[in-house]
Amino acid sequence: MSRRVRHQISAAVFVALIRDGAVCLLRRVGTGWMDGYFSLPAGGLEADETIRSAAIREVKEEIGVDLDPADLRHSHLLHSLTEGSTWTGHFFVATRWSGEPKICEPDKHRELRWFSLAHLPADIIPYVRQALAGIGNGQPYSEFGWEQGTALGR
Repeated sequence: MSRRVRHQISAAVFVALIRDGAVCLLRRVGTGWMDGYFSLPAGGLEADETIRSAAIREVKEEIGVDLDPADLRHSHLLHSLTEGSTWTGHFFVATRWSGEPKICEPDKHRELRWFSLAHLPADIIPYVRQALAGIGNGQPYSEFGWEQGTALGR
């Protein structure tokens, strides 16, 4: 009898800081992935880290604000296929935090702006747009890139 081997999937975290109907977005630069496009504060899940603690860490590293775990609401799960790799994106929403958002990694971001959730920029990463729309519609789950020819980088 052969042993069943489960698929291993990478995970990323995204945090939407929302105030007065606007979301905080960062313009990517120098990363080699979707440079020039806006995204949320985000990053990969590291070993020995929970998804929630990764979200808190990424927000602190990228925009310098502190989040209380109780103020993070898991709002959307995205199952994505990009550049031939599958991964899950865990999207959190926070409406309370300590500190004022600022660019803390100028080698990765060149602009921080607040955009109305109803009027996101045209140059936002497509799966981030999709997840934010899902959050706005109360949709807890979506898939991106699985249809033939729609995945970024394919």
